[in-house]
Amino acid sequence: MYFLRRLRSFNICRKLLWMFYQSVVASVLSYAVVCWGGSVTKADLSRLEKLIRRAGSVVGMKLEPLATVAERRTIDKLRSIMDNVRHPLHTVLHTQRSLISQRLRLPKFRANRLGHSFIPRAIRLFNSSLGGRRANRRTGTTLQ
Repeated sequence: MYFLRRLRSFNICRKLLWMFYQSVVASVLSYAVVCWGGSVTKADLSRLEKLIRRAGSVVGMKLEPLATVAERRTIDKLRSIMDNVRHPLHTVLHTQRSLISQRLRLPKFRANRLGHSFIPRAIRLFNSSLGGRRANRRTGTTLQ
């Protein structure tokens, strides 16, 4: 934030400030948000959101909230795992696929810690992103 404010004091244009924010601050947050996932506390999340709002006011633009970034990055990571046959979690996710639809079944777990980890959280987000669409098993296309 210090360097962002410092750049603004030199009357740098808004586009360059946004590029600096994206390359320095947002890249770190978007990389780490998949790891933090469901285990981030509300206090930490509110502090990070406050940091993003402050950066947005310095840049002069409304920046994307951390929850939106987390959901998008988690689903992207899950899809990349599902597409990569050599990934160690590929077979785990492949066995969770429903035979009827494109949805993934949640693994059984007893502890909340496992329930907040990457796989269950990513599966919930993936299934909710599918919405009410049904998949045609023969063609692989989705029907509305």
